[in-house]
Amino acid sequence: MKNAYFKYVVALLLFGSNGIVASYIVLNSYEIVYLRTLIGSIFLIFVFALAKQKMQFWKNKSHLLYLLISGVAMGASWIFLFEAFAQIGVSIATLAYYCGPVIVMILSPLLFKEKMTSAKILGFLAVIIGMVCVNGQAFAEGKISMGLIFGILSAFMYVIMVVFNKKAISITGLENATCQLMVSFLTVAIFMGFKQGFSVEIVEGNWIPILILGIVNTGIGCYFYFSSIGHLPVQSVSILGYLEPLSALIFSAAILGETLSPLQIVGAVFILGGAAYGEMFRSKSNDHNESYKVKNM
Repeated sequence: MKNAYFKYVVALLLFGSNGIVASYIVLNSYEIVYLRTLIGSIFLIFVFALAKQKMQFWKNKSHLLYLLISGVAMGASWIFLFEAFAQIGVSIATLAYYCGPVIVMILSPLLFKEKMTSAKILGFLAVIIGMVCVNGQAFAEGKISMGLIFGILSAFMYVIMVVFNKKAISITGLENATCQLMVSFLTVAIFMGFKQGFSVEIVEGNWIPILILGIVNTGIGCYFYFSSIGHLPVQSVSILGYLEPLSALIFSAAILGETLSPLQIVGAVFILGGAAYGEMFRSKSNDHNESYKVKNM
């Protein structure tokens, strides 16, 4: 159990540092995601083979289709998210992206026949208030930056990713992570192929952060994440999960020097607090559905 907690916390901290590592890579967003998913996929395939597991995703065609859609959405979500990192910074981009889990939570009664609770409604309202606080000045001036739009789009792609991944109930654990990451890579590769071709000009000195992002943050992070959550109580997974956005805010302030205004800090508390409140009070009847928690890895 201690080993599982250790791996889970390490995975969350790695995911929270994605934007920090990406800030040291002189490439556009889709090139970064292309290399990240390529290197991460190769690593997970290696781990999967080393564990002597067998691929069984093709046995249920409908679940395979759901996983394919989820993988495409994850690739798109990451492109939008990393573009938001570049345009508006890690802090605000992370907060915009983290509206995704709350959107899933509020749609769960319609999509998964889960019970609508007052906690979900309060959590959703808190997140809306938080977004207004974080982007209050832009809203007041009638200006919405493209970076914020990309952050919100990444959140909506997260919703699609979660919904369809949750439906692929027969494909779980490391197999789920490996297949989904491979599909994400193919999605980004096709997009990049149409846009500029498959060649990427890497500036000298960029290989280190690229390999860290691909092997450590993506490969090892995904392996630690999916090999640990099955051994932890659902409540622990839900509560500790908020280390990811919190660590992203702390890392961005400590390493990149990003700062939030007092009103934006209040907004961040509302967003993360609202999401955590709604998540912690989910119906216990749905606690077995933890395989959808892919997040922004």
